[in-house]
Amino acid sequence: MIIEHALIMAAGRGMRMMPFTENMPKAMAPLAGTTLIANGIDKISKRIPNIHITVGYKGSMLAQHVIEHNVSSVINTEGKDNSWWIYNSLMKNVDAPIYVLTCDNVIELDFELLEKDYVKAGKPACMVIPVKPIEGLDGDYIFHDNQKILELSRTKKSEMYCSGIQILNPKKINDLTEKADNFYNVWMQLIEQGQLYCSNIYPKQWYAVDTVLQLDAINKITRG
Repeated sequence: MIIEHALIMAAGRGMRMMPFTENMPKAMAPLAGTTLIANGIDKISKRIPNIHITVGYKGSMLAQHVIEHNVSSVINTEGKDNSWWIYNSLMKNVDAPIYVLTCDNVIELDFELLEKDYVKAGKPACMVIPVKPIEGLDGDYIFHDNQKILELSRTKKSEMYCSGIQILNPKKINDLTEKADNFYNVWMQLIEQGQLYCSNIYPKQWYAVDTVLQLDAINKITRG
């Protein structure tokens, strides 16, 4: 099985990257001679043929930018929370797994291994891709039994937490859950249904870019 769709969430305001984001969306922050989101699109498009983008803050500027990179669709989610698009856009009809990523993660994924792991887990409604906890970076800690997630917590700690990367089936989620505007509420419903899993495969590379200092640091790394 080859997953044919990916969606990059890029609607956020990026308040912690002010003053840069006063005039430009966070997704267009400069990275290695391009932008955060263009870097992500270029990496993913080598493997995934259909790429979708959610936009919100300064959405028209960002839409024009990503269209130049031949994305399949742009979804306006201005004023909405991060999972709104699952229930309220045309993506809700997709009865197939899609990768979900965020524009502020600089990543390298082994798509083939992730797909095999997803199939091995029984093609659940949602599989989150974990990372090792990083001090100073908030996240939902994962507690699981043989990949089936039993609990997510921001206070209790475990050896893995959610990276913001997922493989999910929008139609399955619509069939199993009530509409929810944020992923935490989606995940809680899926835990009750036994349909939230975590992958055994970690990203080869994963950097979160949430502040100007983090952006400067990753630019130094990519310059080598």
